[in-house]
Amino acid sequence: MYAVTGITGKVGGAVARALLGAGQPVRAVVRSAEKALPWAQLGCEVALAEVDDAQAMAQAFSGVDGVFIMLPSNFDPSPGFPEARVLVDNIRQALQCARPGKVVCLSTIGAQAIQPNLLNQLQLLEQALGSLAMPMTFLRPGWFMENALWDVAPAIESGVIPSFLQPLDKPVPMIATADVGRVAAELLQETWQGQRIVELEGAQRITPDQIAETFARLLDKPVSMQVVPRDRWQALFTEQGMRNPLPRMQMIDGFNEGWIEFAGTPRKGQVELETVLKGLLL
Repeated sequence: MYAVTGITGKVGGAVARALLGAGQPVRAVVRSAEKALPWAQLGCEVALAEVDDAQAMAQAFSGVDGVFIMLPSNFDPSPGFPEARVLVDNIRQALQCARPGKVVCLSTIGAQAIQPNLLNQLQLLEQALGSLAMPMTFLRPGWFMENALWDVAPAIESGVIPSFLQPLDKPVPMIATADVGRVAAELLQETWQGQRIVELEGAQRITPDQIAETFARLLDKPVSMQVVPRDRWQALFTEQGMRNPLPRMQMIDGFNEGWIEFAGTPRKGQVELETVLKGLLL
């Protein structure tokens, strides 16, 4: 039995589907019975638990061969990441109490970076779980191809997509969430001791210009990228409602400047960009 958190999202859902496809029993860790219904219908056992409830999570993680854990995304954290620190502590407490057979933890490319940025939240998670005495794999994927969902509307409406990733011809390590879920499921079914880091990116790195070219091909119309000047980022993010856009800006700087990068040699995914963008257009 494998407990899967984040199962109602793209990555957690992909993990669960891959495990079910391999004939493995899955415990869906969800916040409500309503969200659990589709997974119960697929044959999953259901455990109700939220990340802010360490005791409920410990019960959800008890008696399983492995746990897939992920930290809920927070793109607008308070300075110093107090929200993430509370959740990280809860996750650690739950795992320490439940003592599952193994853990695959979703982390990120650049989790080892010392520069301040949004991804430091996952560095905190790695540091906290790294002290647990159980087999632990930190899965560090690249930039999600599905982030291009934000590009769909401008691609369709104006044919001009604003790009924070720049220069526009700079290849970026990207990966499809389906590949992340597939690899996480494979890792859960492996046997290992101690801690390990597995990094993951697509078969080829992708430039912003290539994203525009792919949209153009799929939409059968001209589509191009347009650089958003760095000095406009803070105002734009603030207009969108962000209270503390600096960590997000620092993260994008890291990709653009190259200091958010893999620490080793990443595994390669299978899903192509065109497949992902076609799915986003449906």
